[in-house]
Amino acid sequence: MDRSDLGSWLDGPSFGDAAPGERLGLPLEGPGSVARTGARAVALLIDWLLGVTVVTIVSTGTLGFGAEQSVATRSGWTCLFVFFVAVSSFTWLTGASVGQRLLRVQIVRLSGQPVGLLRTLLRTALLCLVIPAVIYDRDGRGLHDKAAGTVAVRTR
Repeated sequence: MDRSDLGSWLDGPSFGDAAPGERLGLPLEGPGSVARTGARAVALLIDWLLGVTVVTIVSTGTLGFGAEQSVATRSGWTCLFVFFVAVSSFTWLTGASVGQRLLRVQIVRLSGQPVGLLRTLLRTALLCLVIPAVIYDRDGRGLHDKAAGTVAVRTR
């Protein structure tokens, strides 16, 4: 047995030659193509940091950044709530959260219709649970996107 016997196993599963989004009828590159994982992750980080910053400012430093250990749980839940409200609101009203807008990512329905409030709330709630967002398919759609019937695409 040599390395070539293990090669196909080490390379991971083969999904064919389909590019992300190709099975969904999306372009391979440019506007409307599936947003890359890195851009989506950075957008998520920006949104989270904005939420924690808002909580820190509004609570005059008692929650958020630098919160005391005794209020860490309350601080975390408060930050998660602000994140949920902000991301849901911006996604529902503009099609993208602040971080996504900065990184030129937009959330769209596969049918082409507006995402709508209920789908946005479902998608954001599942995003807050983390696990549905980190399990994704070969088209780059997390379980939260699949449940909501949405996909994150590039705007430029």
